[in-house]
Amino acid sequence: MPMSETDVFEKVKETLVDALGVDEDEVTPEATLTGDLGAESIDFLDIVFRLEKAFSIKIPRGELFPDNILNNPDFVQNGRLTESGLKQLKERMPHADFSEFEKDPDVNKMAELFKVQTIVNYVKTKVA
Repeated sequence: MPMSETDVFEKVKETLVDALGVDEDEVTPEATLTGDLGAESIDFLDIVFRLEKAFSIKIPRGELFPDNILNNPDFVQNGRLTESGLKQLKERMPHADFSEFEKDPDVNKMAELFKVQTIVNYVKTKVA
C-alpha cells in the first residue's frame, strides 16, 4: 500500500528535524529549507542521504535539488532565469510549485522553491 501524504510528511519532518536541528513545529509544508529552516548548501547532501535511508529510495545527484542550471548562460541572463531556463527547471523539478517564482524568476529567489512540501511531493513519487 502506498504511503499517504501525511505519512510521507511526518517522515520528512523527522528527517529535517534531525538534519537541521530545528524544532518540529518549524517544519511546516510551506517552510523554505534555507530561509525558514536555516539549511546551508552542505545540509542538502545530508538531507538527501537521510531521505534515502528513511524511505529506502535512491536519489540521483541533481534530481531533488537540480544543479548546473545557474551556470548555463542559455538559462540565466542578468540574474534572472530565461524562458528556456525556467522550462528546464520545471522539467527537472516537477515536484515544485512555480506559481510565485514564475512571476519574478530572479535567481536569488530560487531558494524559495525548496519548501518542505517540495520534498514531500518528490518523495511521494519515489515511494509510489
